[in-house]
Amino acid sequence: MLALFNTVSEMCSKLTTEQYSTSFSSAIRLLHADLRQPIFNIYGFVRFADEIVDTFHDYDKRTLINDFKTETYQAIDRGISLNPILNSFQMTVNEFAIDRDLIDAFFYSMELDLDRVQYSQDQYEEYIYGSAEVVGLMCLQVFCNGNKEHYEALKAPARSLGAAFQKVNFLRDLKADYEGMERVYFPNCNFENFSEDEKQCIEDDIQKDFDDALAGIVKLPVKARFGVYVAYKYYLSLFRKIKRVQARRIMEERIRIPNYGKAVILAKAGIRSQLNFF
Repeated sequence: MLALFNTVSEMCSKLTTEQYSTSFSSAIRLLHADLRQPIFNIYGFVRFADEIVDTFHDYDKRTLINDFKTETYQAIDRGISLNPILNSFQMTVNEFAIDRDLIDAFFYSMELDLDRVQYSQDQYEEYIYGSAEVVGLMCLQVFCNGNKEHYEALKAPARSLGAAFQKVNFLRDLKADYEGMERVYFPNCNFENFSEDEKQCIEDDIQKDFDDALAGIVKLPVKARFGVYVAYKYYLSLFRKIKRVQARRIMEERIRIPNYGKAVILAKAGIRSQLNFF
């Protein structure tokens, strides 16, 4: 029964999201029911690709990501895959006509993580686009559900939101990326002696992304708006916590928002939403 297989596939993507990111899975559950599973399907796909390049150090990561890429396009073209994550992803790609260019750009950035350890400004922007902004655009295509005019109007804010999320991740994971994988995403920074001025420059850039993103969130379709707003508030709260930490501490520990903090953020976001304050 194909319907049962597709259901099992989507359950795998949902489980992947829930296990890897409590913040995103919580935000996704606040979307309209029609939108939740397609976004789980996108996240599961993105998570597996990212896991290959970030975690599978005892394996030939280049072969794994190349195989995953080939199987992704085969799944989309065939309309089925025996890999449940790819099967659920192709269902969403084909249902919502997600642009292949976005998938191409995503894989390009994943492949960069196999070799590149330091980025120029242009390379950094290119990486951010492929690793994060296009994910926001994939989700936006689901949210707009074929309304091309609405999609085009919201593309720039969606890219800004994806960029803000990714840059906050980079800042939060600075120690692990630099010491664990010898990656330096932020250009023109000396992480042997990370300064307050360098940290401030990064934070100013991220703040602009958050500001630009909010202007688009308020214009999202109602079915998507609250869930996206909560994800925005989760990351904005994490960003504000990081801003209060000295540069040297960023290189010593990973800053987090505890679960009770996330509950408070959700409650406040719900109140603001009901009062139309965002």
